[in-house]
Amino acid sequence: DVGEVYSRLLDHRPVIQGEIRYFVKEFEEKRGLRELRVLENLKNTIFETNERVLPKCEQAMQANLSETFKRLQAANAMIHRLQERECEARKLQADKVMAREEKCIAHWEEFMKEQQNKRAEVDEEHRKAMERLKEQYSDMEKELAKYVSF
Repeated sequence: DVGEVYSRLLDHRPVIQGEIRYFVKEFEEKRGLRELRVLENLKNTIFETNERVLPKCEQAMQANLSETFKRLQAANAMIHRLQERECEARKLQADKVMAREEKCIAHWEEFMKEQQNKRAEVDEEHRKAMERLKEQYSDMEKELAKYVSF
């Protein structure tokens, strides 16, 4: 008795198995054909892509790629020439700056030599003037010494 009560109340396997069979049957009958059509359409699309579209794309890509490669090479050559010109211009500018600096340095050295010569001349004139003044004051003191005795 207990086994029969147990199987009727708690054992749901026969019911579940029946539901599973029903679900599988419904799925296969109703959805199976639709899935088959979708897969067939997908197969046709892939076949058409492989046979027609892909070769056209490859040809277009090869043609455009070679054209793009030629343009890139031309652009690269132009950039290289521009870089060379810029480098030459920088070198010329640097040479001009160096020449100006050397000219300024030479001018400064010449200026300093002139200043030293002028300073030497002024010092010599000053020394001579000091000697003349010393002689003049010495003569004046002698003259003054003559008059002091009165």
